[in-house]
Amino acid sequence: MSEIAILKGLQKNFGKFQALSDVTFTVNPGEVVGFIGPNGAGKSTTIRILLGIIKRDAGEARIFGKDVWQDSLEIHKRISYVPGDVSLWGNLTGGEIIDLFLKLHGGGDKQKRDELIKRFELDPKKKAKGYSKGNRQKVGLIAALSVDSDFYIFDEPTSGLDPLMESVFQDEVEKIKQKGKAILLSSHILSEVERLADKVVIIRQGKIVETGTLDELRHLTRSTVTLATRDDVSQMASLNGVHDFSQKDNQATFSADNRYINDILKQATTLGVLKLEAVPPTLEELFMRHYEG
Repeated sequence: MSEIAILKGLQKNFGKFQALSDVTFTVNPGEVVGFIGPNGAGKSTTIRILLGIIKRDAGEARIFGKDVWQDSLEIHKRISYVPGDVSLWGNLTGGEIIDLFLKLHGGGDKQKRDELIKRFELDPKKKAKGYSKGNRQKVGLIAALSVDSDFYIFDEPTSGLDPLMESVFQDEVEKIKQKGKAILLSSHILSEVERLADKVVIIRQGKIVETGTLDELRHLTRSTVTLATRDDVSQMASLNGVHDFSQKDNQATFSADNRYINDILKQATTLGVLKLEAVPPTLEELFMRHYEG
């Protein structure tokens, strides 16, 4: 099957402010795409265009091969969406709202709903006006995850949830992925994206600045190496690909370009390796590289 969602050259202006400029990426079946960037970078604007809530100014946006603006009603039958702040009807109970959402979507799995209510530790008999932000998020997540959709769009879905509930959400995303469903996950919790995403799209000031798998993105950057050797470790400092070299006794710490790692290891073995650790950059470090300054 071809791509679930395609965005090409997406542009959006609000008056003179350009919110999106040439946003291009795809989401494939069985793939979790982590969509990351700070507040105001354009994540929610992109998602609103995908949902057919606002109209793009230029470019192409298609889900299931259909135009997101013209065919939004058809598209919505096959997608589930959870925003970062779920608004609910205050006088209805959580259980009533979940059932209403499922009915509006045309069904849903009641057994799955009950299992998720238990796993998310939600009191479904309590009125929504008495819910905390975290409990409102749980209602949205339970409703979305109880429906068998082909494409799930999560925009900061775990905001307000404690780490235990974040973990329940992450388990559910893994299950959806195993079924070959597509997921667009916009999140500021980088460890969550690092755990779940097959591909990462980094947006900055309305432009995509990096796209690729974590391995591909790490390949572009440096690993942090800690090395202790029997002979003088300072000989490593002058090698190609070695940066930010610091030494204490016969142990050195430095960053290394991944394309030179083989040469660096060869040289290290001639000095008699006592300790070697090489840590790839975290998603947070990749992210910060684009946002520092």
